[in-house]
Amino acid sequence: MPVYAYHRTSTKEQHLDRGITAINEFCEKNGLDLVKIYTDQQTGKNFDRPRYTVMKEDVLRDGDVLIIKEFDRLGRNKQGCLKELRELQEKGVKVVFLDIPTSWLLATGNVENKPIVEMINNILIEVYSTIAQQEVERKETRQAEGIKAMKERGEWEKYGRPKAEIPDEFQETVKRWRNGELKAVEAMAELKMKPATFYRKVKEMGL
Repeated sequence: MPVYAYHRTSTKEQHLDRGITAINEFCEKNGLDLVKIYTDQQTGKNFDRPRYTVMKEDVLRDGDVLIIKEFDRLGRNKQGCLKELRELQEKGVKVVFLDIPTSWLLATGNVENKPIVEMINNILIEVYSTIAQQEVERKETRQAEGIKAMKERGEWEKYGRPKAEIPDEFQETVKRWRNGELKAVEAMAELKMKPATFYRKVKEMGL
């Protein structure tokens, strides 16, 4: 069975190394021939991620195994994560989370009382997805409270909303898009930019 893996960090400042190392060690320990690890360095609040999309849509097939180090590396949107898991399972992909041991037991098929193990696995996934989303909500609440406090102190104008950073390859990618070498959605995926930001920056820079 072909084995693939996925790992994600929320920002480029966070390192992918630890997750990749854990996945490789797991595969070596269990005698798995890992084909490839797909990685993104983007928010887990949605699934608009270029490498994840390629892996899911163009690579994974019925019978494949997908290994993910921790549940929240898949994402931090509960309903979104559950939807992705349903779609992967419908494709026949066996998803293994290293922090949910029952998922590996089910992937190997070497398990007694399968209905009970499946029930436990589903409960764990429900719990982990809830925790992942709650962490995002707590962070957003703290940020909102911090902004409110700064405004009340009259300090918000000093900081304000940070401007979106422009990738170094922005102009070259826009040029390829203008020349018809890329579709707009492909250019945005390469640059990891949202449509509104992409078109706004193109207009601002006169490209």
